[in-house]
Amino acid sequence: MRRKFVAAALVLLGFTAGIAATPKMLDPVHVAPHIYQLAFENEKVRVLKRTIRNGETSPLVSQPDRVVIYLNPCAWMEDDGKRGERMRDYKFGEPTWVKANSHGGDTANVIQQCSVLEIELL
Repeated sequence: MRRKFVAAALVLLGFTAGIAATPKMLDPVHVAPHIYQLAFENEKVRVLKRTIRNGETSPLVSQPDRVVIYLNPCAWMEDDGKRGERMRDYKFGEPTWVKANSHGGDTANVIQQCSVLEIELL
């Protein structure tokens, strides 16, 4: 009985390690390397640098909860569906909180190129 338990545990451990080593299908660094660059990573956080360019359409990506810090003043038009289009703007160094989500498929409508750091909590 003990041997079966140990064997099952080893199989489960191998399976789990295989999943962790396999890139996620919607990982921004893998599906959009022209937009997202890995700046830092450890077992607790991952820091991505994201560049948002006017007219560029991001593919579908999925991200965990994260803090976004703006590296330059950023502004764009956003349609929230309820009130129509409105301007969103952020100052240099301004931090914001973004809940885990999947996003993409929208074409960026930024006033100027926008660079941000996204600090993902793992």
